Amino acid sequence: MTLPLEKEAIMPRLDGIRKNIVKLQLLGELSLTDFRTGDNFDLTQHHLRLALEGVFHLGSHILSRLPGGRPVEYAGVAQKLGELGVVDVAFAIEHLVPMAKLRNLLVHQYSDIDLERIHSIIKTHLVDIERFLRIVGDLVEHPERLGLTIV
Repeated sequence: MTLPLEKEAIMPRLDGIRKNIVKLQLLGELSLTDFRTGDNFDLTQHHLRLALEGVFHLGSHILSRLPGGRPVEYAGVAQKLGELGVVDVAFAIEHLVPMAKLRNLLVHQYSDIDLERIHSIIKTHLVDIERFLRIVGDLVEHPERLGLTIV
């Protein structure tokens, strides 16, 4: 028997990630010069890490309901989401796997983070997180697409 997706686990996480994205979008509007000042870079790292961890917590929750979907590391979550048809394989490989690597960099190698790279990411790649959120939202509305139910 397959466990149902839990709306109470998914919806607050979706909302939290959306709030992080709004804050990141505001930080992404700053010029690189302004981004370097004050706490902007630190705030960006914080909100980006929270958003990415949320993405992979959602991915793990979904995979835990699918046969063969129990990877341990974030890059494995990204790959399995593609393999099991939650997202398309190209999106998993080209966008989710790099997100997993970035999350690991933010958590484990924060002293190596390049300010300009992070500034560029929040200016150009938040759409990838938003795309994942739309996919999860669609799955909440149509869990039968993957042979699942929701409670």
